[in-house]
Amino acid sequence: MNTTAKTLLMLGLLAAAGVAVVYSGVYDVAADVPHTRPVYAVLELARERSIAARAGRLEVPDGLDDPARIRRGAGNYDAMCTGCHLKPGAQPTELSRGLYPAPPDLTRTSVPVAQAFWVIKHGIKASGMPAWGRSMGDEHLWNMAAFVRQLPQLDRAAYDALVAGSEGHSHGGGETEGHSHAGGDEATPHDADAPHAHDGAPHGQGAPHAHDEAPHGEGAPHGHDEAPPAAAAEQGTTHVHADGKTHVHPPRRTHADDGHAH
Repeated sequence: MNTTAKTLLMLGLLAAAGVAVVYSGVYDVAADVPHTRPVYAVLELARERSIAARAGRLEVPDGLDDPARIRRGAGNYDAMCTGCHLKPGAQPTELSRGLYPAPPDLTRTSVPVAQAFWVIKHGIKASGMPAWGRSMGDEHLWNMAAFVRQLPQLDRAAYDALVAGSEGHSHGGGETEGHSHAGGDEATPHDADAPHAHDGAPHGQGAPHAHDEAPHGEGAPHGHDEAPPAAAAEQGTTHVHADGKTHVHPPRRTHADDGHAH
């Protein structure tokens, strides 16, 4: 058997062994069990080279040292990233301790700005890092990257000052299209499944239902001073949102027969 045939045979045997390992389930994919060293080394190299190759093709905008951009990036970082990547003086969180591979502590890790932007925008497969570019515009992503570049130089006081002076969680992607984070007058369309308020009351992100009736009972979420008409009680009511979507409220039951103690 010549050298080429032996090489092909060895490659075939290795491939067969790999398939057998995969199908047997012997390789533990649990997040609390580290990869074997060879697997981790391959994945780490693939991640580093993939990010570097793609970030190297980006055109980095001017003005990323602008304090205003860094301050805006601080607001979004504080709202979206601290659970995994921490803030100055913070201890590891439940989330950061539970992820594997462990997310880097960006208060201690310097990241080139183009690579930070690429990772924030596109995320990383099977790592817990989301692709924020699906809901945020590039301008906001570059602001976050500019802030991440400065983060290792900040102490807690400087960090808190930047966040306090920021616009908070604000971005221009599809997730918040139509929202006015500054309390503007424009209508705010929202998903049909999202909680909302009624009768013209403003509804914020994650706002609970709000009713006009006075609350009853300490700790009760809402109450009714008057019993609803029989037809409404049997059929429910339909609420029409500003974006044209409708939401049907289920029939209301009286306190006497709902079986729920308030």
